[in-house]
Amino acid sequence: MSKFSILVNREHLLPETYIPSRLTEPSIPFSAPPGDKKRLLVKDAATAAEELFSRAGKEGIRLCGVSGYRPYSRQQELYRAALEKREKLLRKTGEAPMIAVAPPGSSEHQTGLALDVSCPSENYGLEETFALTPEGKWLSAYASLYGFILRYPKGKETLTGFPYEPWHIRYVGEPLALYLSLTGLTLEEYHLL
Repeated sequence: MSKFSILVNREHLLPETYIPSRLTEPSIPFSAPPGDKKRLLVKDAATAAEELFSRAGKEGIRLCGVSGYRPYSRQQELYRAALEKREKLLRKTGEAPMIAVAPPGSSEHQTGLALDVSCPSENYGLEETFALTPEGKWLSAYASLYGFILRYPKGKETLTGFPYEPWHIRYVGEPLALYLSLTGLTLEEYHLL
């Protein structure tokens, strides 16, 4: 297994102290301001993202990075806010929807290998409708050529433990990305082989 095939999910947690080495800011368009930690990726993933975005641009596809690296402490804040929102909704409506935010330690963003991607037509938001845009379709078709997989595919929610996210790509390296893309396997399924 490659060093980029690390499995992070609700069952395979990263410790609070885990900080990836070789974090760098790729030269790609980002919705976050320069210097923001969410613009960081591990060096290999950053280089691959630059190549992916460069090709997209040459083909008239306007991709934009939204969120890369996220430390444990920030994930903790996001998860706590999601729990509070869910609790308010439960009190108000009696319904408790699934929390889409990963618990601290279970977010791939902490690895520095994950990148949320959007585009101008989506107002740089992270919505399922991204999959229907030219950018979303292009990303789905070409991400694996640059070592990225669409990490949370539609129809695989019970395997990944996360809802469908057509905007969330994860760097695993070209050989594994191509293999997973061709076989339709998730990273969870790959780790069971």
